[in-house]
Amino acid sequence: MEQLYEKALESADYIRSHTAARPKIAVVLGSGLGNLTAAFTETEELPYRDIPHFPVSTVAGHRGALLTGRLGQREVYALEGRFHFYEGYTMKEVCYPFYTLKLLGVEQVILTNAAGGVNRSFAPGTLMLLTDFINMMGTNPLIGPNDERFGPRFPDMTEPYSLELRNLAKQTADELGIFYQEGVYLGFMGPCYETAAEIRAFAGVGADAVSMSTVPETMVCNYMGMKVLAVSCITNMATGIQTVKHSHARVLEIANQAGDTLCRWLGAVIQRME
Repeated sequence: MEQLYEKALESADYIRSHTAARPKIAVVLGSGLGNLTAAFTETEELPYRDIPHFPVSTVAGHRGALLTGRLGQREVYALEGRFHFYEGYTMKEVCYPFYTLKLLGVEQVILTNAAGGVNRSFAPGTLMLLTDFINMMGTNPLIGPNDERFGPRFPDMTEPYSLELRNLAKQTADELGIFYQEGVYLGFMGPCYETAAEIRAFAGVGADAVSMSTVPETMVCNYMGMKVLAVSCITNMATGIQTVKHSHARVLEIANQAGDTLCRWLGAVIQRME
């Protein structure tokens, strides 16, 4: 994407001129996980199609709007729908909202997704707190000329998911009595679900869950110095572990069932974030 900084600045200026809030926290709501915003007060909504240079969501379960609101004392941006490489967008376009959020002053990002369980101790409905990622998407959103105004040429990925935010999430879950697992997330290009042979290979390299998003956003946010927290909702067991064929409708069904617990958890985490 040419003139990325200038385009992101134009998008940020548009959002500022159409909303009163100035959040430092943003949350991305994955497939079927959009109920968090029901608890927002003082909400303002901007459809993606109205924001200059923003892509548009094309996947079922992704509304395609930027919402600002308040959870307790915290102002929050909520991205109701994300963009995927398999939709035909470039990696820069997939991650475009995060460049805009950075220019809006966002410092902390919460990512959510629906994922397949590779770890056999998981079950549909399990919530997994991400500790690390494996990039198997065949590319990287930071390929190409680097703009130092966003971040360094060679960004560090030692702690892609903030230890501080993970500890806050764990403490909050324990206090609320919410069961969760921790694990490594593997990002896969899609849109096909993985084969059984691929899942065996992914398990062998240490993956606990697999899905088709989150990794590019994680890399870009770390590159720009934003702290990241991420949670997967395990909506199905991966190919070769479960015995039935996959369907997106079933993914959305399980995500909706687990969504209330996830939203209660993340809502409490957001209200405790500094």
